[in-house]
Amino acid sequence: MFVRSRVIQALEAKKGHFSQYQGGVSERAAGLDETLMHIASLSRAEVEARLAATGVARPGALPTDEHDQMHTVVVHFGARWNTHEEARAWAKRVLLGQPTFAVDGSQIPQSHDFSIPVAAIQIGWFENPHAPFRPYVKDVFFEVLTPDELAAYEEATDASDQTLGSSAFPGILVNLRRFQGECQRIIAYMQEHAAHEPKPLCFFDGSLTLSFARHLSPQLRQEYLRSLVTMLRTSQSTRVPVIGYVDSSYARDLVTMLTLFSGTSTPAHLNDGILLQPYMRWGDRSLVYWCARDDEILPLYETEVGRIAFVYLKTSTTALPARIEFPGWLLEDWARMERILDLIRAECVVGNGYPYVLETADAVAVISAEDRQRFYAVFQQFAEREGLTLRYSRKARSKAIRR
Repeated sequence: MFVRSRVIQALEAKKGHFSQYQGGVSERAAGLDETLMHIASLSRAEVEARLAATGVARPGALPTDEHDQMHTVVVHFGARWNTHEEARAWAKRVLLGQPTFAVDGSQIPQSHDFSIPVAAIQIGWFENPHAPFRPYVKDVFFEVLTPDELAAYEEATDASDQTLGSSAFPGILVNLRRFQGECQRIIAYMQEHAAHEPKPLCFFDGSLTLSFARHLSPQLRQEYLRSLVTMLRTSQSTRVPVIGYVDSSYARDLVTMLTLFSGTSTPAHLNDGILLQPYMRWGDRSLVYWCARDDEILPLYETEVGRIAFVYLKTSTTALPARIEFPGWLLEDWARMERILDLIRAECVVGNGYPYVLETADAVAVISAEDRQRFYAVFQQFAEREGLTLRYSRKARSKAIRR
């Protein structure tokens, strides 16, 4: 049971820790401000030389060509509006005739309450052509994962490996299948629209830098990377842009670069978004940087699809800036890059701080707790009709009744 008074007592008992954390983060951010300003005043070559002198091959982030053009911390957004209606009018003009597409996924993990292993994924997508007389498209793909399919994933995991495999992280195999499904749907869409003009903009919900994969077993890691590389390669071959949108990013690539540059230690709890927040108003963005994170994952696919770039974009007046990641080939044309950033801004105007196209894809794909119970009920009926022996744990039945 939840006892509110006990929760309040527990929070009050440790309020000093939270105050200390808040003050410490602000102090550490202020300590890097001077370095951030100093780097902006230098040339790209000078920054790279200083970082190279540290002996660290991958210093978190590296400047791109625009560093020498801007010499600033952030690039300010020129348009300002007095009302939300004015903002929406601007967004409508920007998006008119420009298709946007997003994919999201949900899953029903394998439940140990059933004697027969079963899981499922649902991939939802939303395409908005932003054109008169052309309807938007909402649809889903639903896939059931059977006992033999789940077992095949488990067998692909090396039991002797100390990294995360199927037994160490329940549901990770279903997570993988969901990730693969999301990538496959974007790949198919890009191929279908390779000859279209204007090229649609595809939104991938999450990061294009799969640093989490270093914690996985080699087999699972390879499966994730294969899907991502295929998606990025398809984007380049079709010239259909795809961006990874991370609404709440804890990445520390810029912080790492700045601490290496200044010779200080990397501060705990400080991330790029917190560092940039004081400099940004709605619509502003950081400079574009190459991701040079020091992990073993990025180099595995940089050799195949090129480097990943990132930028921070202020899409909400209150939240930290969002992190936008994209394949490096998009930097071949800076005008196109600015156009893409305007499209993201416009989607966030319509979505009140979050891209409407992603918001809608999420709503299409989501599987609620009630939906899961409906799935299990349908599965029970299916098992009975097919003469399958299905046992359901008494503990789970008791929980269902009590809740």
